[in-house]
Amino acid sequence: QVSLVESGGGLVQTGGSLRLSCAASGRTWNIYTVGWFRQAPGQEREFVAHIQWSGGSTNYADSVKGRFTISKDNAKNTVYLQMNSLKPDDTAVYYCAAYVFGSRNYDGWGQGTQVTVSS
Repeated sequence: QVSLVESGGGLVQTGGSLRLSCAASGRTWNIYTVGWFRQAPGQEREFVAHIQWSGGSTNYADSVKGRFTISKDNAKNTVYLQMNSLKPDDTAVYYCAAYVFGSRNYDGWGQGTQVTVSS
């Protein structure tokens, strides 16, 4: 089983930047990808980005391409989400989760970290 803990959220003005961290523990050798997701009030949770744990290939939602960068430090078992040029529409609770080999879904969801972008 893999457990994940997010950190790094906060309040920032439009155009500002934040870096979120996602620390993994447990059976990290079994991770295939780690993804970031977000959920705004009254909306469904949506995919933001994911990164392959071993190879490092990445994928992004169209809404964040060119502004957000996902990266990882395997030695620290941590995945980062660098968010630049933030907009009020990016306001949400951000979650990370792991897709492990043999699973059908993302799992190990953290408690989330609040990102608020003021206009």
